[in-house]
Amino acid sequence: MPPESQAAAPTAPAASQSTLAPLGLPVFRMLWLTWLAANTCMWMNDVAAAWLMTTLTTSPLYVALVQTASTMPVFLLGLPSGALADILDRRRYFIATQFWVAIVAIALCAAILAGGMTAPLLLALTFANGVGLAMRWPVFSAIVPELVPRAQLPAALALNGISMNASRIVGPLVAGAIIASAGSAWVFVLNAALSLLSAFVIMRWRRVHVPSPLGRERLVSAMRVGLQFVRQSPRMRAVLWRIALFFLHSTALLALLPLLARGMEGGSAGTYTLLLASMGAGAITAAMFLHRLRQMMSRDVLVLRGAALQAASTAAMAFTSNIYVAVLVMFLGGVAWISTANTLSVAA
Repeated sequence: MPPESQAAAPTAPAASQSTLAPLGLPVFRMLWLTWLAANTCMWMNDVAAAWLMTTLTTSPLYVALVQTASTMPVFLLGLPSGALADILDRRRYFIATQFWVAIVAIALCAAILAGGMTAPLLLALTFANGVGLAMRWPVFSAIVPELVPRAQLPAALALNGISMNASRIVGPLVAGAIIASAGSAWVFVLNAALSLLSAFVIMRWRRVHVPSPLGRERLVSAMRVGLQFVRQSPRMRAVLWRIALFFLHSTALLALLPLLARGMEGGSAGTYTLLLASMGAGAITAAMFLHRLRQMMSRDVLVLRGAALQAASTAAMAFTSNIYVAVLVMFLGGVAWISTANTLSVAA
């Protein structure tokens, strides 16, 4: 089967805007499936690392720091990685990030099998894995607009949300089953294998890198241009403020979810897996109806209601110990998450 070739994004004015329409484009479909596998690896790694930490220590601080170690690289490297996505060949950059994630997974597996895993070492390796994720996210976001028509961009972004949340179901389920039957180390083995496979699939994409006629921009210069754009764009600043405020409170639930799961009656790795899967199911359900929701209400109203529902879900999880109630609450939390995050992404 010949490798996928790069093609200019279609410009047909009557392009379908249904949620699944972008999957009709071969290159987008191939990279979207690769993105799904990459996100599945991410959730497998996060679930295994978070649960492994609960076996190394009962400190809520250390358990919460797993989420911090995973996401802090996004905060620290978001700007330079976004600039690199504009400067470098995006195909090669994407491949390199996949190999980075695979190497970290192998190191995690080796540390566990050698019996040398400690809480600080787990945080360090989780941070290293987060570095790979932080470098990967901007390049995929930059690739999407060149693969689909502008009219299908909201649908493509919704599909990215579906990918993220489908992996939130599949990843924890696979990780939970492996942890229960074989141990955490084998989760990282599978993670490494899938990451390597994703890198080889991306190699099939024959994207033609077109250098700028003005020459390659320097990293610092590219970052400065990005900051200037945001500083001179009141609308972009408004979107970024909303993104910051939303994720500031919404990530707290994910950070402490392993402890909440363990504290429930009969709490185990399976409980944690079920709660994450419920959140993913809610997000996928909402993503399929986002097009209609955008027609029914403005973006501001959708963000406001989504953020309010997310806050209510977080509060409910703080007080419930009933697994059935928790599953419903996490489902609604997933609905709120994708509705707000996707709306803010499209607005940006």
